[in-house]
Amino acid sequence: MRTFPRDLVEAQADWYATYWLLADPSSANATAAHRRRLQQLSMRIAAHPYWQTPAGTPAARLALKEIARTRTETRP
Repeated sequence: MRTFPRDLVEAQADWYATYWLLADPSSANATAAHRRRLQQLSMRIAAHPYWQTPAGTPAARLALKEIARTRTETRP
């Protein structure tokens, strides 16, 4: 199992939560705000220093997404 920095996992989990809010037709309000939030989170994730380390492989990016998606799905 890979170990990721907490802030990176949280940013990816927040990305999924925001994406699902944007995709939810009942939350038509704040669409622009959700899109801005997705852009901010995308930049934070992509520019994270973790990706400059030897561990920052394409496979690690997929693993991070899976961990964050699972974490987001199990939030109360």
